[in-house]
Amino acid sequence: MNLDQRCRTIRLILSDVDGVLTDGGIVYDNQGIETKRFHVRDGMGVRLWQKAGYRFGVITHRSSHIVKMRAAELGIEIIRQGIDDKLTAMRGVLSELQLAPAQACYIGDDLPDLPVVRAAGLGVAVADACAELRQSVHYVATLPGGGGAVRETVELILKAQGRWEDLIQAYR
Repeated sequence: MNLDQRCRTIRLILSDVDGVLTDGGIVYDNQGIETKRFHVRDGMGVRLWQKAGYRFGVITHRSSHIVKMRAAELGIEIIRQGIDDKLTAMRGVLSELQLAPAQACYIGDDLPDLPVVRAAGLGVAVADACAELRQSVHYVATLPGGGGAVRETVELILKAQGRWEDLIQAYR
């Protein structure tokens, strides 16, 4: 199956957070409060994906209030934090939504994402992902984590589905 064929079946995008929706840096202030930096175009990509009628979710090993805040801001309802076994979490989400693995895209950046990208219908690695992940996916984004890779993936899928132009008409 080629990349366009894989993209046409996708109805759900699941993503890691640190290293995908962020640049992977974790910053603590003097009070020990963690901060993260998100890219605005990734947020727009999530919104366009949702506007197309699809679902977006996050599965992450770390737990952070910041992730809840960003998810709420973007209307992301599928939030799985503190997850050691991301594959089991993805299977749970697929079961809840009554979707097959072939209908899911997973975007990752590091070794814990390997089982999930291999099981997803479309496995994606950000440009600066570890070598093992980049070698195991169907698509390697040209952009890094926290730098627009999620938006790039959304565009890739929606263009393959022939939906991109209609979705962006409101902005022309």
